[in-house]
Amino acid sequence: MSVGFYMDEHVHSAITNGLRNRGVDVLTVQEDGLSAADDPVVLDRAIVLGRVVFTQDTDFLSEGSRRQRAGETFAGVVYAHQNRASIAQCIQDLELIARVCELTEYANRVEFVPL
Repeated sequence: MSVGFYMDEHVHSAITNGLRNRGVDVLTVQEDGLSAADDPVVLDRAIVLGRVVFTQDTDFLSEGSRRQRAGETFAGVVYAHQNRASIAQCIQDLELIARVCELTEYANRVEFVPL
């Protein structure tokens, strides 16, 4: 099974659209009715949905790190700094993750793009 992404509201729509154009399974928090939801709520929802969170919001790094230290389960976070990873690089790296990785590989993990 490939990795599906749960896009945080801070993600540029060009990344979401680019991934969809490549056949990657993507759902945004807005489409799921969780706009402006707190980060812990988004991470908990990602577990229920069986998706890895993609974000460009540094607050998710703190929440992911906190959960790792506390031994709390989360589906995984992939983070790209808005000024250090281009839209094209994000699309390329996320597509690679989606196609070659398994959801279980990202459990309780924070990954950075570019890879």
